[in-house]
Amino acid sequence: MAEVIVRIGELSRRTGVSERSLRYYEEQGLLVARRTAGGHREYSDAAVERVERIQCLYAAGVNSSGIYELLPCMYAQERGDPAPDLLDSLARERGRISAMIDRLAASRDLLDEVIASASARSSPRSG
Repeated sequence: MAEVIVRIGELSRRTGVSERSLRYYEEQGLLVARRTAGGHREYSDAAVERVERIQCLYAAGVNSSGIYELLPCMYAQERGDPAPDLLDSLARERGRISAMIDRLAASRDLLDEVIASASARSSPRSG
């Protein structure tokens, strides 16, 4: 099966990520583009999933250097098995994300209590 090639505009449309951000990902070593004779960037179809993973990691609060370290663990075939220190980094990152989720859930629960209490006080009484 032939590899599907997309240009930067198509990759941007398919991922919802700006062309500027895609160029930044390339500068940071997070994304690889081939260049045509005319200098246009071309990406393999697999770049869509890679950009989605990058976006997910950014949303989790990981910076570009952290993403650079973590991506090989997600794509072990690129550089062989992940090094133990990268696995430790993944475990720490997972712990940080889990703690963040716990804090967000506690905040949501507190808001639910405040909303329920205010709703109970403001609802019309029958009788």
